[in-house]
Amino acid sequence: MGAGRFAPSPSGPLHIGNLRTAVLAWLFARSTARDFYLRIEDLDRVRAGAESVQIAELEALGLDFDGELIRQSDRLPLYLNAVDNLRSRGLVYDCYCSRKDIAEASSAPHAAPGAYPGTCRNLSAEQRAQKAKERPAALRLRAEVNEFSVQDEIFGNFTGVVDDFVLVRNDGAPAYNLAVVVDDAASGIDQVVRGDDLLSSAPRQAYLAQLLGYQIPRYAHVALALNEKGQRLAKRDGAVTLEEITEQGAHPAKVRSFLLESLGLPGENLQAALAAFDPSQLPRDPWVVKPENIVQQLVPPASRNR
Repeated sequence: MGAGRFAPSPSGPLHIGNLRTAVLAWLFARSTARDFYLRIEDLDRVRAGAESVQIAELEALGLDFDGELIRQSDRLPLYLNAVDNLRSRGLVYDCYCSRKDIAEASSAPHAAPGAYPGTCRNLSAEQRAQKAKERPAALRLRAEVNEFSVQDEIFGNFTGVVDDFVLVRNDGAPAYNLAVVVDDAASGIDQVVRGDDLLSSAPRQAYLAQLLGYQIPRYAHVALALNEKGQRLAKRDGAVTLEEITEQGAHPAKVRSFLLESLGLPGENLQAALAAFDPSQLPRDPWVVKPENIVQQLVPPASRNR
């Protein structure tokens, strides 16, 4: 059997939406007798000390991991080897477009929403040389399909757009879509559980995995935690990190129970939740979080730290 994973970016403490996804990823892996890995996606947005804070938060909830901690920053040669593989087959090209260029081209009539329009796909050598004087190039995949289908535990068969997406940014850093595909393959991960905001990325990533000869993982894109405005939950929404909630007097076990019960699972402990876990019964709608209600639910007024 393969493995699952949880893969946070070390940009700060995890909010309860992140922690809920981590719990789900653990449940999916353990219920299918898979190993479960922790991967720190530290190619971008790294905040000093965030990694150790995140690990402590996950441990406080009782989540356990197999193998050694994985960091993307340790794997740069793997990403570059994958790009060399694709380049040798004519599947990589230089792109000099700015974000503004792409946004303007993508808003043109008949353009696929959010898809790269192929502006730099067939530049001549002379055109590339001229543009290289103006800005460094990113590297894009020369996709040979327009769409690709994946199998998802929540959404079933999902078909999405595949465009010429970025493999390496113009600052030389591997792009997210490349890094996660290479990482998952290198670790034997065949189960990817993450927020459903990333569902549209799955066809691109699965297509890239196929090009590189990797096994395409089984996906499960789970409902996000949103604030009352219907926006993705963020730390700015108030008492939504484990530290903020526990500082008010709640024990981490109470927070874990709160997360499990939001999924319709027993809140006593992880083993009870695991015994009752059924992916087909998971909530499909977003989890709307009201920070003030969390503290009210978890901490009696007399126990709150002022």
